[in-house]
Amino acid sequence: MAKKKKKNEILEEAEAAEELKRKKKKKKKKKEKKAKKVRVAELVEDDAPEDEQSKRKEALDKVGELLDHPLVADVVAAGAVAAVAALAENKATQARGTKTGSRTMLKMAGAAAAAAIGKRLKAEYDAMKPEDEDDEG
Repeated sequence: MAKKKKKNEILEEAEAAEELKRKKKKKKKKKEKKAKKVRVAELVEDDAPEDEQSKRKEALDKVGELLDHPLVADVVAAGAVAAVAALAENKATQARGTKTGSRTMLKMAGAAAAAAIGKRLKAEYDAMKPEDEDDEG
């Protein structure tokens, strides 16, 4: 009888091991199904004619020149200062007990930056506008 128990125990252990293997395979299959596919950037050769390539290069050069313009630096600085001021103001109100979320803080900072940029651009436009146009509008 002792031998039968040992055989039964061995069979049970073997069946348990097989069941464990099946469960692991099922888990692995589920993980593979759930796994997100990773997108990989691939280099695409530009088959555009040289005329188009030169136009693209020229356009990129123009954008670079625009970014180097002092007005762009002023506008970005005005927006950044306004955003920082809005964030500081929000932190001050939080210290007084008013609670707002980070989403609200970001919206306030973005709105302040946009308003400051708009004011700066309008001021520059008004400064560049000829005097006789002011009388017509």
